[in-house]
Amino acid sequence: MINKIEVSWKGKMLFESVAPEGSVLIDADEAVGGQGEGLRPKALMLTSLAGCTSMDVISLLKKMRAEVADFKVEVVANLTEEHPKFYNKVHVKYQFFGSDFKKDKIEKSVKLSVERYCGVMEMFRQFSELTTEIVYIEQ
Repeated sequence: MINKIEVSWKGKMLFESVAPEGSVLIDADEAVGGQGEGLRPKALMLTSLAGCTSMDVISLLKKMRAEVADFKVEVVANLTEEHPKFYNKVHVKYQFFGSDFKKDKIEKSVKLSVERYCGVMEMFRQFSELTTEIVYIEQ
């Protein structure tokens, strides 16, 4: 399967990435001519990771009939100091909100995403030390 995107320059350091599913603006830091009108490329990488695993988890929870009131994924990554700068350590925190959690099913859905389904997670594993955490917030 081939995937294709196209990135077009919109002036200064602003670009638009267009895929068959939609588009997103990419911009640089103001210190290098950006205007704060889009996400930075490395933030998009973390967004892709969080989005991929989030979709897996929610899909699996629905199939397991273990839905929660709310769900968030937070990704914290350490950027190396030397060029080319990359994320060498990445921590993914899964936050589940609600009550009467079906923890066995929640933990199974996260594990399946991390170890089997999330292709972006697998890509990150090629260059980063990945850790995960599950947090339950009673409401």
